Amino acid sequence: MPRASTSTRFILLAGLLTVLLTSACQQSAEPAPAVPAPTTPTPAPEQTLAPQTTATPTPAAAEAAPAASPAPAPDPATTVAAAPAAEATVDAGFSVERIPVSTAALPPFPFFKAPDGLVGKVEESKAIVDFAKHYFLAGKTMVSVEGRLHHNAYPLISPDKSREYSTTEFHRNYENAIAALGGLKVSETQFTRAIVDAVGGLREVNPNWRSAPPTSGYEHHTYLIRTDANEYWILVSTAARPPMGYVVVVEKAAMAQSLGFLDASAMKNAIDADGRVALYIQFDTDQSTLRPDSQAAINEIRTLLGMDATLSLSIEGHTDDTGSAERNRTLSIERAQSVRRALIEGGVSDARLKAEGFGPDRPLVSNADEAGRAKNRRVELVRL
Repeated sequence: MPRASTSTRFILLAGLLTVLLTSACQQSAEPAPAVPAPTTPTPAPEQTLAPQTTATPTPAAAEAAPAASPAPAPDPATTVAAAPAAEATVDAGFSVERIPVSTAALPPFPFFKAPDGLVGKVEESKAIVDFAKHYFLAGKTMVSVEGRLHHNAYPLISPDKSREYSTTEFHRNYENAIAALGGLKVSETQFTRAIVDAVGGLREVNPNWRSAPPTSGYEHHTYLIRTDANEYWILVSTAARPPMGYVVVVEKAAMAQSLGFLDASAMKNAIDADGRVALYIQFDTDQSTLRPDSQAAINEIRTLLGMDATLSLSIEGHTDDTGSAERNRTLSIERAQSVRRALIEGGVSDARLKAEGFGPDRPLVSNADEAGRAKNRRVELVRL
């Protein structure tokens, strides 16, 4: 075969180079899957994916933990914080009828002996009063309870210094003993000036008070034991300086009347001489409801009116100055109206009777003490 000329070889070589260059350009224009950088980048482990995955759930888990965990039992601080709500409920809806009746066999009144080692400041022979009034707290309201009363005060250190009670131990002893008798704590509210003022202030309360002072600086607990026939109100109080414990127990009861009413003849003599006569007719406390033992006085007034057909009477109610004057005026006329109504129901003509009330405005004597206030609480019959 004849050799190709030099020019021919040059042309063939140039063609070959053109093909090679064209192929190389096409390959460089296409993506190169074999190149490791795009498919498996080396910086990946150092990116924030892992910290975000860890960091994002961590706060969420921390926030969710308290909701997922069971709520802890309330500590004493929680219990104390919840107390006002319970007291408000008692205050708003307190009723003796809602207190469960005790089925326990009660020991003789006043139920409790002195705590071990302690000696009361009041001799036991003088610690019981046949009939008295004392104040207690039911919710945030101060209420008066009348009946047989026992009271004593105990220094919390025994006379020989061998036994000392903390105020907590003193209260707990009574709390446990009262619970065993079926009693219920009805208030742990501390006294405030507003509570005391609502019943007439210290002037009214102090003569009827035999416990630690009724102020917020002392701890007071009120209990109630209710039976089918009786209510027993118990006040346990303590003072810190000096350490003292006080106990008051009242068996609620109406007073046994020991003073006879004026009979019709005595009423007539007083009216003939003075134009009026004062009667001390019994009503429920702060109410206009006649007590059953007032019926004797009503009967004598009917007899008086039957003795003189021309006699007409103004029945006039009066109070002491305890509490609101406006409330007392209302109460006094309501009581006068109760007497008038009882007489009409007994057959007296309503034309012969009128009723008025003057509250505290016409006292017979000073209201400075309980004896004077008792004298001012009256119903007068005034000739018309």
